[in-house]
Amino acid sequence: MKKNTLKVVLCVCALLVLILAIALPKATWAYLVELVLSFAIMGILMYNTKDKNNAARVILIAFIGLMLLSWIIPAAYYSGQYVDQGRTQMGLFDMFNYPLTAISYFGYITFFIILVGGFYGVLHKIPAYRNFLDSIVKLFENKKKLLLSIIIVVMALLVSFCGLHIGIALFIPFVVALILMMGYDKMTAALVTVGSISAGLIGTTLANNNLNILTQALSLKLNYNIWVRVVILLAAIVMVIFNVFVYIKRNMNNVKVVKKEVKKAEAVVEVKESKAKTSTKTKTTAKKNTSKKSTKSTKSSGKKKNNNKAALKDGKVIVLTEAETVESDLDYIPSVSNKKHSVWPFVTLFALLLVLVVLAFISWDANGIKLFTNVTKSVTDFELFKFPIFAKILGTVNAFGAWTITDLLLPLALIVLLLAYTYKVKFDDVLDGFIGGAKRALAPAAVSVLVYAILVLVTYHPFQLVIYNTLLGFTKGFNILATTIIAIIASALNSDVSYTFQSVLPFYVTKVTNLENFSIVGIIFTAMYGLTALVAPTSLVLMGILSYLKISYKDWLKTVWKLLLELFVVLLLVFIILALV
Repeated sequence: MKKNTLKVVLCVCALLVLILAIALPKATWAYLVELVLSFAIMGILMYNTKDKNNAARVILIAFIGLMLLSWIIPAAYYSGQYVDQGRTQMGLFDMFNYPLTAISYFGYITFFIILVGGFYGVLHKIPAYRNFLDSIVKLFENKKKLLLSIIIVVMALLVSFCGLHIGIALFIPFVVALILMMGYDKMTAALVTVGSISAGLIGTTLANNNLNILTQALSLKLNYNIWVRVVILLAAIVMVIFNVFVYIKRNMNNVKVVKKEVKKAEAVVEVKESKAKTSTKTKTTAKKNTSKKSTKSTKSSGKKKNNNKAALKDGKVIVLTEAETVESDLDYIPSVSNKKHSVWPFVTLFALLLVLVVLAFISWDANGIKLFTNVTKSVTDFELFKFPIFAKILGTVNAFGAWTITDLLLPLALIVLLLAYTYKVKFDDVLDGFIGGAKRALAPAAVSVLVYAILVLVTYHPFQLVIYNTLLGFTKGFNILATTIIAIIASALNSDVSYTFQSVLPFYVTKVTNLENFSIVGIIFTAMYGLTALVAPTSLVLMGILSYLKISYKDWLKTVWKLLLELFVVLLLVFIILALV
C-alpha cells in the first residue's frame, strides 16, 4: 500500500472512531480515545511537512504536548483567591478552533507582519534601496564586525527602552539584507537579530508597555532598580556580540581560495569558502569584452547560472552549482540597479521612520513627560468654525508613547508611497512588489497564529497555576531558584509578555509577601522572559525569524546553546548578589 493511501485510510479510521467516541457517554476512556486520535491526526499532518525541523512543525509539537498536559494536570485560576477547576481537557475540535480564536484576538500582529513583508516587497522595486545598502556595506567593508556590533546595540536598546520586540520586525528584513550582503550566512543574521532582541528583553528598562502588568502586580515604579537593569542590559549585549563573533570565527573565517574553470560558461570562478560561504567573485568573458560582477550582483539577477562553485572544506573539494548557493538569498537582497540613483530621499524617509518609531514607543507619560499627550490633545481639540477638523481627518490617534504596532501602518503606507513617487516606480510594479513581499511574509505570519493559538490553549485550560502553586509550596517566602523556575515556565507557556506576568504574579504576591524582595522578583521575571525568548518554541520572535530565514530549529539550538547557558549563569549570579545585598 502506498504511503499516501495509508495516510488517507488512517485518517478515515481515526475520524470514524472519533465519531463513535463522541456519541458514547463521556467516560474516561472516551476522552482518552479522543486524545490519542488527536495526536495521531496531528502527527500525520506534521509528517507531510517537508522540513522535519521547520518552525510550524516545532510549534505543533509544543501545541500537542500542552494539549496532553491539559489532560494530566488539573486547572485552577486566581480571582481574589485560588479556585480549583478540576481537569479541563482540550479536545480535537479545539485544535482547529483555537487558531481562529488567536486570529480574532491577535490577528493585528499577523496583519502587521504581512504588511511589513509587502513594504519591503515595494522597497525591492526601488533601486535607491539597493544603492543605500551597497553604500553601507562599502562604508564598513573593512569593519564588518563593527557594523554587526552597532546593529546589535541599536536593536537591543530599541527593545529595552521602547518595548519593540514585535515592532522591531519593521527593520528585520533590512538588517538581514545587510548581513547577507556583507558575506555572512543566515545563521549569523539569526544570531544578531534574535540575540539582540533577547538581550533587550533581558535588560528591559523603560518599556512601560511591557512592564505595566509587572509593576502593578508587584507595586513597583517603572524605574525600580534601574541601574541594575542597565548593567544587565549591557552585559547581555556584550555576551551576544561575543557569541556572534565566536560563531563567525569558527564557521566563516578559515578562508581558502579555490579556482575552477568551467568550459561551458567560459568562466573562471573564484570562491572564498569556509564551513559557510563568505563571498564569491565571478568573472565572465564574452567575445572581447570582460565584465566583472560581485556576488551581490549575481544574487540580484534572479537568473540561474551554469557556473559552478568549488568549496574547500576539511580538505575536500565540494562543487555546488551557483544557482543552488545563490538562489536561496534572492528573497532577502534587492536587485542591483544598472544606474546610479540619488540615495538621500530614501535615507531621509527611512531615517524619519526610525525616529518616528522611537518617539512613538517610548513611554513618555510613564516617565513623567506629558509633552506629546498635550500636543496631541491640542491638535485633536482644535476647531475651525466650531468643527474639529483635525480630529475628523486623523480619526482615532494616540499620543506618542501610547502607540501600538497598528498605529505604524498609516506612516508605513505613506512613506512607501512617497518613495515610489519620488523614484517614479510604476503603480503596477508597486502592486507586484507588495504582493510578492506579502507572500514571503506568509510563513512568519502563519507562525504567529500558531504561537498565539498556544497562548489561547494555556489561557482556556489554566493548568499552569497548579504548577506555580506546587513549586511555591516547596519553599516558604521568597526563593531565588523557585522564582526563576516559575518565571521560565510562565515565559515558555505564555508567548505574550503581559500574559506571562498576568498568569502568575497576582497569585505569586499572595504567597511571597515580603515587599523588599519584589524588585528582585521583577528583575528575575523580565530577565527570564528575555532568556526564554532565545529557545522557546512559543517565542514569536524566535520562531518568526527562523521561519523567515528558513533555518531549522534543531540547527538553531546547536548554535545558541552556549549563549543560553552563559546568560543563565550570569543572570543567576546577579540574582544571588541582589538577594545578599
